[in-house]
Amino acid sequence: MRADLALLGFGNVGRRFARLLDEQRERLHQQHDLDCRIVGIATRRHGLAYNAVGLDGPNAAVFVENGGIVSELSGSQTLPSGATSLDVVRCLSTSEAPLRVVVETTTLDIAAGQPAIDHVVAALSAGCDVITANKGPAAFAYQDLRHRAREAGLSFLFEGAVMDGVPVFNLTRETMPVVNVLSFRGVVNSTTNHILTALEDGEDFGPALARMQIAGIAEADPTLDVDGWDAAAKAAALANVLLDARITPHDVIREGVGPANATPAREAKARGMRLRLVAEGARGQTPSVKLRTLPGGDLLAGLRGTANALVLTTDLLGEIAICQLGGGLTQTAYALLSDLVTVRRRRAAQPGEQLRRSP
Repeated sequence: MRADLALLGFGNVGRRFARLLDEQRERLHQQHDLDCRIVGIATRRHGLAYNAVGLDGPNAAVFVENGGIVSELSGSQTLPSGATSLDVVRCLSTSEAPLRVVVETTTLDIAAGQPAIDHVVAALSAGCDVITANKGPAAFAYQDLRHRAREAGLSFLFEGAVMDGVPVFNLTRETMPVVNVLSFRGVVNSTTNHILTALEDGEDFGPALARMQIAGIAEADPTLDVDGWDAAAKAAALANVLLDARITPHDVIREGVGPANATPAREAKARGMRLRLVAEGARGQTPSVKLRTLPGGDLLAGLRGTANALVLTTDLLGEIAICQLGGGLTQTAYALLSDLVTVRRRRAAQPGEQLRRSP
């Protein structure tokens, strides 16, 4: 089955996804009967591109990394003056491919989750499935977007919004159909966890943060990470999806990480404990992102570097822990790929379609 994709956002994650899609092309075809073409790319700073017969994703990634403008890509069709990402969505909606998927990877806007929410609404209204690594839609507007997707018979998926490609939402949705999640607690921001473990080892704040920026995990402006906003957005998304809350990141009680945490981190380690930035939420309670001094035997205390973990307390299965010992761009891009396969599987489950099974 052919899938035509429009990529809204072409930063580190979007470019890694374009390359991963090409790297896994044969596996997608053989195991999932999925043949993908990137037909559109929309960026805030590097222009727009659309070609109904496909764009070269890896070449586009290299072109942008070398300072090129997307609209100048070889094969790109001319879009009207003043065209926006919504015009790329409209172009995608005219495709005759059985699957038309908008891949949303714009930067999180912590004020209101825009323009990502508008992108999701436009895609669903145009008859396109949506996959996103952006936390904004689930953190600010999950209930409304889920309703829109269901009414349209389309998918709105966001596995990459929390813990990169490690299955959190897929786990609860696909394998725990009659289990209620009662609460969650976890370390969900790689940058701040790396910094805290560096501080407890005697390093300084600045170099530890710089390593995350060089790796592309933290942005050039690291405010969202170190001020706790990224973790708050993830906590809001988890609460909205798993606990049926209706909140935004601004409802989350929030703390961040800074140079002043060096002494408490080292003192905690000297006592056999660990200082960690913990996101917590429970049904009927306001979620929080706070610095916690944890006993050394706590699962979250043992997370070092970019490791993350989430502990779910459920009504039927007790506590379930999901750990990610290392994350990065490939893992986040994989989450998009995983969601793309889920879209394909859902379509295969519809009458008249049959999914090709791998051996």
